[in-house]
Amino acid sequence: MIFKKSLLAISLLLLITSCKKKHTTDSSVALQTNFTNVAYGTDPAQAMDVYLPPNRNMSETKVLVMIHGGGWSSGDKTDMNAYVDTFRRRFPDYAVFNINYRLAGLAVNLFPAQEQDVKAAIEFIYSKRATYAISDKFALIGASAGAHLALLQAYKYETPVKIKAIIDFFGPADMKAMYTDPAFPGGDTVISRVTGTTPSLDSVLYAQSSPINFIVATSTPTFILHGGADMIVRPAQSDSLFARLDSANVVATYVKYPTQSHGWYGDTLSNSFNIIQPFLISRMQ
Repeated sequence: MIFKKSLLAISLLLLITSCKKKHTTDSSVALQTNFTNVAYGTDPAQAMDVYLPPNRNMSETKVLVMIHGGGWSSGDKTDMNAYVDTFRRRFPDYAVFNINYRLAGLAVNLFPAQEQDVKAAIEFIYSKRATYAISDKFALIGASAGAHLALLQAYKYETPVKIKAIIDFFGPADMKAMYTDPAFPGGDTVISRVTGTTPSLDSVLYAQSSPINFIVATSTPTFILHGGADMIVRPAQSDSLFARLDSANVVATYVKYPTQSHGWYGDTLSNSFNIIQPFLISRMQ
């Protein structure tokens, strides 16, 4: 079901909108250019793949940043390759950046290392606008832990660039609730291993790590997708996120697939892309 402000369920629409636009400014770069494993930091994990369209320029070429999931402790940017391919087909004049970040391990790279890496990656991309011939219109797309990182970046930081849109695939929004009301047995242990602590021992860390705590009236427009049968991240996380956005009068759309779990494929995923597309086009003007 889809909720928009009124929280009324409506049928999912299969909307396909063209987003092709020719760039004609004198500063445009004619050739398509792709780079893999571009370093944005000194750690080997601080790397990204870069996909630059032809005919790009600093006034019109919009930016999509992809952030993979994996519970902050696993996963890789290659997990997002299907998303990269799909969005490059649907948005052929966008620059796409697919990032890796340091993964939390036993007493190493504990959170907020992942938050810091996403921030560093955004700062790196922004600093390369002239080199890459891209604009300052950024959108973030994340899945699971990657969606949590996208939400946190956009709501918490407005420099060096204010993010214009977020696509949140079943991301955690409240880290304290992830610990106190886990979706599966041992879920609290997973969160405490990633952070190195618990909410009772470090309430500030949990508060600062929760995107829901940074929502204000000027927060970034957000498109939320969640499966009603998710056994990794409770749908209540997205329910609460949408309610907070709605209360703050932030532009938000919430799509809930009642029978889907933690991720989906095939026609359902294609449907997700169909309804995301017009949202991004409208927010990235």
